[in-house]
Amino acid sequence: MTPPPPDAGVHARVGLDALFDPRSVAVVGASDNPEKWGYWLASGALAGRDRRTVHLVNHRGGALDGEPFLPDLASLPVPPEHVVVAVPPRHVRPVVTDGLAAGARCFTVITSGGATAEEERALADLVTARGARLLGPNCMGVVDTTSELRLSWGEFPSGDLGLVSQSGNLALEIGRLLARSGQGFSRFVSLGNQRDIDAADALESLIAHGPTRALAAYIEDFRDGRRLAQVLAAAHAAGKPVLLLTVGRSAASGRAAASHTGALVSARATVEAVCRDAGALLLDTAGELVDTAVYLLAQGVRHRSAGHATAGPSPHLRSIAVVGDSGGQGALAADAFAAQGLDVPALADDTCEAVAEQLPGGAGCGNPVDLAGAGEADLGNYARVAGTLLHSGDTDAVVLTGYFGDYATANPAQAERECEVAHALADAAVTSGRALVVHTMARDTPALTILRQRGVPVYERIEQAASAVAAAARLTDPPPAREDPPAPATYGLADGGYESVRELLASYQLAFPAAEFVTDADGAVAAAENRTGYPLALKAMGLAHKTEAGGVALSIADADALRAAFARMKATTGADRYAVEAMATPPYGHELIVGVRRDPSFGPVVMVGIGGVTAELLADTALALAPLTPARARALLLRLRHAPLLTGWRGAPGAHLDAAAAAVCAVARAAVDHPELAELEVNPLLVHPGGAIALDAHGVLDQDGTSPAAFHGVGQEGGGLLVER
Repeated sequence: MTPPPPDAGVHARVGLDALFDPRSVAVVGASDNPEKWGYWLASGALAGRDRRTVHLVNHRGGALDGEPFLPDLASLPVPPEHVVVAVPPRHVRPVVTDGLAAGARCFTVITSGGATAEEERALADLVTARGARLLGPNCMGVVDTTSELRLSWGEFPSGDLGLVSQSGNLALEIGRLLARSGQGFSRFVSLGNQRDIDAADALESLIAHGPTRALAAYIEDFRDGRRLAQVLAAAHAAGKPVLLLTVGRSAASGRAAASHTGALVSARATVEAVCRDAGALLLDTAGELVDTAVYLLAQGVRHRSAGHATAGPSPHLRSIAVVGDSGGQGALAADAFAAQGLDVPALADDTCEAVAEQLPGGAGCGNPVDLAGAGEADLGNYARVAGTLLHSGDTDAVVLTGYFGDYATANPAQAERECEVAHALADAAVTSGRALVVHTMARDTPALTILRQRGVPVYERIEQAASAVAAAARLTDPPPAREDPPAPATYGLADGGYESVRELLASYQLAFPAAEFVTDADGAVAAAENRTGYPLALKAMGLAHKTEAGGVALSIADADALRAAFARMKATTGADRYAVEAMATPPYGHELIVGVRRDPSFGPVVMVGIGGVTAELLADTALALAPLTPARARALLLRLRHAPLLTGWRGAPGAHLDAAAAAVCAVARAAVDHPELAELEVNPLLVHPGGAIALDAHGVLDQDGTSPAAFHGVGQEGGGLLVER
């Protein structure tokens, strides 16, 4: 065959169509041995041969399911659009080269090991230079249940969830959990080493894929984090919720810190901030992801049956009504939802009266509602009571907990009636426009199948239901778009010390106390008389842990006290340079910390929090990608747990939030402008009713391209921050 000419524009046109729905597939390394990967890839490809041409390649010959193995790609009668490579490492590049010559437009490289990162990048360059795409290497393959494409090992049930994962086994676990819940995959992409197709590419393709109603991802390496954040926001705008798993919750997966900012801005915290601002959900386990997906997908089914296009959750879901077969189950369910931060409010009087009319005397008609045997007496009471609560408007959702769905198991004669009631329950959810969730001890009965098909999520454990609903309730509209980062400054900082960083930040209109930097006692006294006045602070420059080293003296009242403090500090620290700084003591002031850390994937990340010497102790922080608008900076401040201190606590005047937000924006902008700074920090930033003033600042320079993890040790005492190296 004659290879097509190179065409740099093909890359953009091809996109990922050849990955998910190729016209032809060639599996190189096919096998008839079920113990080998080549068998599962080949048999999976053959399962879709009614839709596409399938070629199996193995130079040793053989056949599978009547399809002969051809010796090489050059022997194929027609060009393969998608080539799956499952050969020993040394043969990968020759196979890819042959595939390009044969006209292939997409390669899925299963093979792992034997290649360096440089060799893998060279392979990707070879592929993309010809306008083709590469998935992997070291991946588990790709599945599209809507196009009958199964190029992977394992079972992938069909459904509405698109999954992108850097872990193949995790994908299999998610698939099994989905199957048990009556759901499955629309598409699955195993990313492998992401040498070309990465998480953002795969997720972006899922947004445009109609049958995919929700997106899920497990990502360890975020690559271009800013682009990924844009894709997450685009998914939210398209009405397709994104559920994300990543690592980093434990100290074992954290990074060494070069400052307070480094200690408080972890990789995990950064991803949390990105998800929040993009309208995505960051979850902790595969089980939580599946439970939440089941809830969200069920709401999408219900919304579509009601004529709505959205696939997301009911908006502003905050309150729950609980209906239980027993007082114990109802009470435990109420506790489970309350523990997740959802309200289980008392019902209105007229709602209680309407519920009481359908229950035996003495039944609990508050919230939770105790059916007290009413369900057993008449299965229709499940739908009547739940329907009353759904239509009452007292709460955003109703949870039915107990035995429903299991009656036909013990008494098959009740199967038809139980299914009728299941339809009635689903009808009530649709007509009310509110969510209905069912927790039952049953599993896989006809009534539960109806509920799932009609958009009512069903759970085996009440804690699953509670965590899923609570997670979905966290899906909110993202804030307005971030400011675009400006062009970096044309000059760089000589060092990250206080004097240099103070000068930099002052150029961004960040206020500091009056100060002079001196080398001797006479200079200090002159600075006090001509510049700062008394009282003042004296700080030794260039020290780590300067309080313990005797490098800070505060509230110095006069010249004699200043000379004495200078002599003690000189003898103790031996420092060559000192800051003489006016004391800033405005009433009703509160100390904040504002820091920016340059994340290797997401770029500059700004952090605000309660500052001073208790910054790490309180760990009350909020993060966002830098730069910030004033409105977003203000929103970050108000997200802090201690925000009431800033807005006015117990009658005290609040801080000047606009000035505080402007200071946060200034620090963020300076860090974005100066990529030579791995970290930039102001701690404390004193905010008060009259404004905001920075009392100390520090930067960590990127040393020859190293990350902040190259440094270690944190020291911040007496309002100053220095770093041990």
